[in-house]
Amino acid sequence: MRTEPHPVDAEEGQPDRTLRNETLIVLALSLGASGLSALISFVGSVTRPGALKNQSATLVGSYAHGRPWLDLAWQLFSIATALAPVALVAHLLGRERAGMRSIGFDLSRPRSDLARGAVVAAVIGGTGLAFYLGARAAGFNLTVVPESLPNVWWKIPVLIASAVQNAVLEEVIVVGYLLRRLDRLGWTPAAALAASAVLRGSYHLYQGIGGFLGNMAMGVVFVLLYRRWGRVGPLVAAHALIDTVAFVGYALLAGRVGWLPTG
Repeated sequence: MRTEPHPVDAEEGQPDRTLRNETLIVLALSLGASGLSALISFVGSVTRPGALKNQSATLVGSYAHGRPWLDLAWQLFSIATALAPVALVAHLLGRERAGMRSIGFDLSRPRSDLARGAVVAAVIGGTGLAFYLGARAAGFNLTVVPESLPNVWWKIPVLIASAVQNAVLEEVIVVGYLLRRLDRLGWTPAAALAASAVLRGSYHLYQGIGGFLGNMAMGVVFVLLYRRWGRVGPLVAAHALIDTVAFVGYALLAGRVGWLPTG
């Protein structure tokens, strides 16, 4: 009687060189390239006359001023294409017969993920705002303008979608995928944590030294939580909540409260 062979974990059969090259390609198409771009932007800012706090960095801006429907099309295009590397990660993990479930990016525990994410967001969001205000006052940070969209009907939905896109892209790649690959390549947990945290800080360097250090610290916390929970779901929820509050809160409060810097 003929029996079917047991499936082999495709990742185990991949040579280290292949896994390393795949990881570098994913990063080159996503947040690794963003890190280099942020470095170039930071060099431009520090070599420009004037203090950093008198310069601004806009996170979500308009692509077509005075043309709201064209602007909306560009916003949706930008959000969708930014998630292409996540689709690539899903393909690579699926090829290994692991899937996104292997990094905890699924809907198997929605209530738990959201509850944990809300707690993390409350702690890190408040701490992060205080750190940003202090870094800016000390001259280590640009003035961050979370959004500069026109007052049109799609403004808030686009801001929320942008927040979710940031969360999915960063946590899937910088935490779930990168740590899985570095573990497979034999990196120690401490080295993998440092790589993930530095990468996260690097692509926020366009905001200034404060943005780099603050996000690197956030990266350390997120890696430790991922190691404990084995899921990026709570981290995606936390990140999405933090960015949503930042984007929508700025849209509602900018110019109405004195403590919030505006560009």
